[in-house]
Amino acid sequence: MNKIRLFVLLLLTTFLVNCGGSETVVTTPTAQPTTEVAEAATATTPATATNTAVPTDTAAPATNTPVAEPATATSRPTATTETEPTAVDAEPTAIEPNPTAVEPEPTAIEPNPTAVNTTPSSPVAPANPSGVTAPTDANYPANTDVVGWENRINVPPGFDVSYYGRVDGQPTSITFSPVDGQLYIAVQAGTIYKMDSAGGVSTYVGGFTAPTGIAFRPGTNQLYVSSRVRDENIGGEAQVSVVNRGQLIGGLPCCYTFFHSANGIAFGPDGYGYVGVGARADHGEILEGPNAGQQDEMHPYEASILRFNPDTGEVSVYATGFRNPYDIAWDSNGQLWASDNTPDFDPPERLHRVVPGGIHGYPYYECDVCFSPPPGVNVIPPLATFAPSSSPTGVEVYKGTQFPGYNNAIFLALWSAFPGAQKIMHIGAGGSSAPVNFATGFAAPIDVVTGPDGSLYVADWATGIIFKISYTG
Repeated sequence: MNKIRLFVLLLLTTFLVNCGGSETVVTTPTAQPTTEVAEAATATTPATATNTAVPTDTAAPATNTPVAEPATATSRPTATTETEPTAVDAEPTAIEPNPTAVEPEPTAIEPNPTAVNTTPSSPVAPANPSGVTAPTDANYPANTDVVGWENRINVPPGFDVSYYGRVDGQPTSITFSPVDGQLYIAVQAGTIYKMDSAGGVSTYVGGFTAPTGIAFRPGTNQLYVSSRVRDENIGGEAQVSVVNRGQLIGGLPCCYTFFHSANGIAFGPDGYGYVGVGARADHGEILEGPNAGQQDEMHPYEASILRFNPDTGEVSVYATGFRNPYDIAWDSNGQLWASDNTPDFDPPERLHRVVPGGIHGYPYYECDVCFSPPPGVNVIPPLATFAPSSSPTGVEVYKGTQFPGYNNAIFLALWSAFPGAQKIMHIGAGGSSAPVNFATGFAAPIDVVTGPDGSLYVADWATGIIFKISYTG
């Protein structure tokens, strides 16, 4: 059984046993809101089976039809301002290139000149981390028990945690708008909500299938969303779309298992978009048929981080070798970081310092049925590793000013309920210090972002709660 399915079953069992007669923690997606909302331009009707239960570990297709590698756009994209979605939108249409955008010249991708281009240091062992102590019990408060949750979450001295608000559903990705300053929250059932500073929630847009990455184009209200088009373990398809504009990139490989799809989106210092795309198998194997277990031919876009023109959707491969890069984030030095979920034989989970053009692991692992890299292929080791099955998801590089001494520090969510998870970890700027516990006591923290005020905001998948961590001195 896939380790993600094991986690969800474990989490369900834990909450059913421990929440008793109190209001139970949300562990299944809520139904689509009945309020009339703007539909995502090309999002398909959510698959009822896979949006209400954890997808089974069904074999993924042995091969996908190769997608031709489009030319890389090298000119800096031109941002435009989108109107606010209304209650009813026009009929969905395919996205058209921005007529004001500069026509890109087709060239091969060049590494970001400001990115760290040296080989990362040896992985940091996932030994018992220091830092904030984790609760030893599983007595989770009711979802609406503000005081109970604020008392449960542990943060370092000088920091304070508050219950910021809650949505109905299971959050998958959060981001702040650079225009209205509100927090936008995608939930697994397909709706994107927005939350104001008082914790008030309203529906922004709906109709997606399992959106797992949302990001605003800097300086605009253009919201980019990664989601599934065909939510099937065999022959699935993912996309990147823009609210009120439609599909920008289609035909992305999907959906080996739970949360393996087109995932986190981040805009780079070059003005381009970047998106992590998961693999179609556990460790690069053919999953069905007479050749099951043998090494499969890779889809050109799987297990990769893609770079895309936010106006035209032109795509190139930025880096490869990520089994499931759930989230990505840039630091202020132009270095990209990525979380990564490892195979089911349970090696330590990973955080990568991404090297442009590099191979960071997948499909090359060390196990009895795994595949070795061919001669001449250099696999780049991760910067840090974490407890097996801890499921690293959201990653954030701190660029605020509120936390003293934390500039460019990395924060990573460990989502699962297995030992060593359910917390936010802190790694020093550029990987300068080993991972330590920063915030503990969550049920299933899945994403972490910095707010306009410099506080950290953490979304909990199991409860729908958004927590705010602030420095108080």
